[in-house]
Amino acid sequence: MSIGAPGTLVRMGVLASAWGSGFLWIKLALTGLSPIQVTVVRCALGAAVLLVLSRWAGQRLPRERRIWGRLLVAAFFCNALPFALFGIGELTVDSGIAGVMNATTPLWSLLIGIGIGSERRITAIRVGGLILGFAGILLIFAPWQKSGLLGWGTLALLGAGVSYAIAFAYMGKKLVGQGGPIAISAAQLLTATVLSAFALPFDATPTGPLNVTALVAVVVLGIFGTGLTFYLNYRLIEDEGATSAATVGYLLPVVSVALGALVLDEELGPRVFAGMAVVLIGVALTRYVRSSASKSISSPSCQPSPTVSRS
Repeated sequence: MSIGAPGTLVRMGVLASAWGSGFLWIKLALTGLSPIQVTVVRCALGAAVLLVLSRWAGQRLPRERRIWGRLLVAAFFCNALPFALFGIGELTVDSGIAGVMNATTPLWSLLIGIGIGSERRITAIRVGGLILGFAGILLIFAPWQKSGLLGWGTLALLGAGVSYAIAFAYMGKKLVGQGGPIAISAAQLLTATVLSAFALPFDATPTGPLNVTALVAVVVLGIFGTGLTFYLNYRLIEDEGATSAATVGYLLPVVSVALGALVLDEELGPRVFAGMAVVLIGVALTRYVRSSASKSISSPSCQPSPTVSRS
């Protein structure tokens, strides 16, 4: 099925809306919960959804200690750490910008691949995209201006992107093909729940009084923005190919920015919009390869980005 088919476009729209709205739900959940609390509940609810879906699909949790050891690493870098960092970042940074920072993961992936020597398809176009993408990040945060957005929240968001990149590189080598992808992701989120729970006693982040908005937001984030979206992404890849799934990653910043403006009244100036455009163009260039034989990640649950198509 081609990407232009109506059914495919509907699936892509639903998936992009569900995933892209995650940054809005994080922002709303933070009105009554700390970033670590949001992470724990989100991982637990996402794991519960995937456990039900994996049982329905006839997939079982892994039994080998070796696989669980690998899931420990993947859960930390792909779920526990970046989920918490996005929460920390959104304490001071708009949800729309957080969505754009999520889309920078391919930049970090390429940079890490070049650094460790695993990226062999280095071209002038891809390097140019890398430079352009980071120039867009600088344009967004404008550290040279007093009104710039550079701060701890910004660093947390960038750290989340780096964490995803590390996770994707690790999972591509250690977890892809290690059993049913839904069950593997359920196991990964279970592990992330435990890891995040260990951090709760050390969580000193001040929170507001627990409220209905925060509770509803974290439930929606866990069930729809974490659990069901992975399943939808898996089905999109399985039924319609990696191209459709990869394209969804480029729609997420659009969704997060639009929802931030409509629901939270977030204002983004011309400089930030220009920076977003530059980032997405740079990301698109880093994904450019002459061969169409790229391999799709259809396993472990991370936040989506245009890295769905693997190098």
